[in-house]
Amino acid sequence: MSDSKGTGSAPSTATAWRPPDGRRLLQLALAALWLLDGVLQLQPLFFTGGADGLSGVLAGTAPGNPHAVARSITWNASVVDHHAMVANTAFALIQILLGFGIAWRLTLKPALGASIVWSLAVWWFGEGLGGVLHGAGTPVAGGPGAVLFYALLAILLWPTDRAGSTPPFAAARATGLRAATFVWVAVWTGLAILALFGSGRSPQGIHDLIDGLSPGEPGWLRAIDRHAGTLVSHEGLAVAVAVAAVCLVVGVGVFLPVPLARATLVLAIVTAAVIWIVGQAFGTILAGGATDPNSGPLLAVLALAYWPVHRRPAVGGADADAVPLPVAVA
Repeated sequence: MSDSKGTGSAPSTATAWRPPDGRRLLQLALAALWLLDGVLQLQPLFFTGGADGLSGVLAGTAPGNPHAVARSITWNASVVDHHAMVANTAFALIQILLGFGIAWRLTLKPALGASIVWSLAVWWFGEGLGGVLHGAGTPVAGGPGAVLFYALLAILLWPTDRAGSTPPFAAARATGLRAATFVWVAVWTGLAILALFGSGRSPQGIHDLIDGLSPGEPGWLRAIDRHAGTLVSHEGLAVAVAVAAVCLVVGVGVFLPVPLARATLVLAIVTAAVIWIVGQAFGTILAGGATDPNSGPLLAVLALAYWPVHRRPAVGGADADAVPLPVAVA
């Protein structure tokens, strides 16, 4: 006599959990970055006021900005200075809650929505609009502000799917292919412009940027900085042009056939890694005093959100991989 109860329960148990898809994995990566931000915010120096504390970090983003922007930043810094312990505890808690909220499916949407609002507030009051209004927003240093990419990823990874479409990459599932393509081109074109017109184009701009990262770093990272600084000494404009050229190639990659598109995405990830190591020193996490890992990891996550994952229908009998991505736009 067979055990019908046992055999009947096996299928439901087996199908109760499904592994996360690509978009969910990227959401979890975003959650991990928010959690890292929250942990970094718990460093002792941020619980103190004064020039060396959190208020000093915030106030340091004001110079060079238009008067209204600079005044709002210094006002915010003064409030934080008078309530450093409470303010920094709140900042850390918010970021940790955002991380856990994105990681938990039941709170994913409200957490992503809250992360957009928080990111824009931090971009204004914590990053001084990324320095883009006074020419300091070179992408090598993290311009136009790393926190903007948190907001952008929250939009692109929003957990909804447009009806009747099978987008070729995760970033297009919620926004649609046209909007996602526009975002990609706008991001990398913007980075190219910042590279050409930011402070890094001066002869010693990139050298001074790298040299300023050394204090507090481990010896092996200082050695990398030293060699990189020597290599780019008096070559700021050449480096700026090279970075801009790479950004433009990456930007047009979304229009290329799938194999070439993947190659440009690999180029984007490699570029993000080089910038993160050489130009950002891992966000100065190893030196202490960093509130986030900077833009390098976020650019890598952004590139992965555009990785082609679906073969599109053939057009006129041609192989799907030979069809540029925008052809799939209705």
